[in-house]
Amino acid sequence: MLFRNYDVERDKETAHRIWREIGWLEKGKEEAMDYCVNAGRALVAEIDGEAEALVLTAPGTIRYLEEELALGAVTGVTVSRLARKQGIAGRLTAKAIAQDAEEGALVSGLSMFEQGYYNQLGFGTGVYENRLSFDPALLTVPVKARIPRRLAKDDWEIIHNACLNRMRGHGSCNLLSSDLARAEIGFGNDTFGLGYFDGENGELTHFIWCKEKGESGPYHVYLAIYQTYTQFLELMALLKNLGDQVRLISLREPPNIQLQDLIRQPFKHRQVSKKSEFESGSWSNAYWQLRMNDIPDCLAKTHLEGKSLRFQLHLTDPIETLLDSEQSWRGTSGDYIVTLGEESSARLGADASLPELKATTNAFSRLWLGVRPATGLAVTDHLSGSPELLAQLDKTLRLPTPRFDWDY
Repeated sequence: MLFRNYDVERDKETAHRIWREIGWLEKGKEEAMDYCVNAGRALVAEIDGEAEALVLTAPGTIRYLEEELALGAVTGVTVSRLARKQGIAGRLTAKAIAQDAEEGALVSGLSMFEQGYYNQLGFGTGVYENRLSFDPALLTVPVKARIPRRLAKDDWEIIHNACLNRMRGHGSCNLLSSDLARAEIGFGNDTFGLGYFDGENGELTHFIWCKEKGESGPYHVYLAIYQTYTQFLELMALLKNLGDQVRLISLREPPNIQLQDLIRQPFKHRQVSKKSEFESGSWSNAYWQLRMNDIPDCLAKTHLEGKSLRFQLHLTDPIETLLDSEQSWRGTSGDYIVTLGEESSARLGADASLPELKATTNAFSRLWLGVRPATGLAVTDHLSGSPELLAQLDKTLRLPTPRFDWDY
């Protein structure tokens, strides 16, 4: 078995075959897949002269409070039917993460197919994301939407730029290659976009991109992008305008917004529509994960309010067992003296006088980003310390709810 870089001449058709075998690729969508492959790093596992596994990563950034950190986004981990249960996916993904880290990716992130698998690579689960389904006619938006402009699949570059310039908060990700937007839009069937070009130079500022189904829906909103809350309300008013015909729209709840505030009689309509094609309701899933790749550099960009806290961190990183000996990056395991505060830091070393925190990279990454407090992670994840230290960490790491806000 050989792990190597993707070669378009040798691997294009076999990569298509892998995605078809796992149900990711419909006939006629091969070009969209090629844009995904071209968006960043692509590694394959070769067996008997053919690629039988494909791992993709793409460059991006993730916001930590007001700081921007380099992100390695894992956009695809796929294995053919004949190469399952050989440990290939884990080792190939570890190699891709290591190469990203060696090139400066301080954090890696991904969307998981199931909880548990990527934990072996040091990933910790993110927060619950809410998706609401509702009758758009029930929106109680206090504004009126102007007539929008139509967006087409050929507008992928305009759409990508609007995504990059959207309103962002703690934990939000940007994917830097416009090929990913081109691919995402290209994969969709029965999709449409409506938006407003209110930028100083006529740029697209806020829009929705939806998948439609039939005359009455449901409609699925893939993207709702805006730069201000006034623009957000206009998009909601635009969805409301569809309510004379469309009976159901599903939408991921935006950061800092409680959509139920804008829906009239949500419980009544949930009961009335139960078990129908147009069932209203809300669903929560924690489907994305992340890991820190460089503890000192991540903490150097961590600026917290309040009193500083120092402690000894003993960190273990499960990715170590999956890395090839040729990789210079070996994960994040080690003993660190950590300071959290306005000027945070982490340096390798030991100080027996400090309170000790033991954690896996998985759990410490969740703690650092603010997914859950230390006292909660000590119950459900691999993190332990004295009750006094855990309580101090809870006070020090009071962060906004982190939202990736860009699925990949």
